[in-house]
Amino acid sequence: MVPFADRRSAGRELAAELERWRGTDAVVLGIPRGGVVIAAVVAEALGLELGTVVVRKLGAAGHKEFAVGAIADGVRIVTPDALRWAGMSPRDLARVEAAERDELARRTDAFGSASVALPGRVAIVVDDGVATGATAVAACRALRARDPARIVLAVPVCPEEWAPPADAVDEFVCPNREADFWAVGQFYDDFRQTTDAEVVALLRHDPGE
Repeated sequence: MVPFADRRSAGRELAAELERWRGTDAVVLGIPRGGVVIAAVVAEALGLELGTVVVRKLGAAGHKEFAVGAIADGVRIVTPDALRWAGMSPRDLARVEAAERDELARRTDAFGSASVALPGRVAIVVDDGVATGATAVAACRALRARDPARIVLAVPVCPEEWAPPADAVDEFVCPNREADFWAVGQFYDDFRQTTDAEVVALLRHDPGE
């Protein structure tokens, strides 16, 4: 059974799990692109400020959706087991990383991801799901340097046994922990790609303003 019709329906379910933050000084930070759609629903439902935290997956050669690692501002995560599974050499990884660093810089500029003030605030990091967890963990570790009071990672779905490392996340919220998990998209009827223009439009309608 597919839990969600689309990202907006996933956002409504996630917002219900985060009700205790309604009307507080927390900020909701979506991981572009798809995570921003869900984050926008959460922020609107709870009356919170909306922003982004940009991170790029380091995809396996020939299978880009499988993460061998991730990069964010000042953060680099590489998973040796995933590298071995993908059969990637250091040169392969360097080639992928160079391209993704260019895209990281472009998206940071496009979405203004460093513009939200975080010191002393609760940062609620939202994505459309967790598979390996590399991108979500990279995003949360990047935010630590911006001195939030607390980091809450919130996703609609993840593998049953997955949990974030304590150094990255203070609290993890996930209403659907699935045993039969091979990709985030399997849990959505509509998992079409979100565009840059859609992300920018959502940020312009920040409910926290």
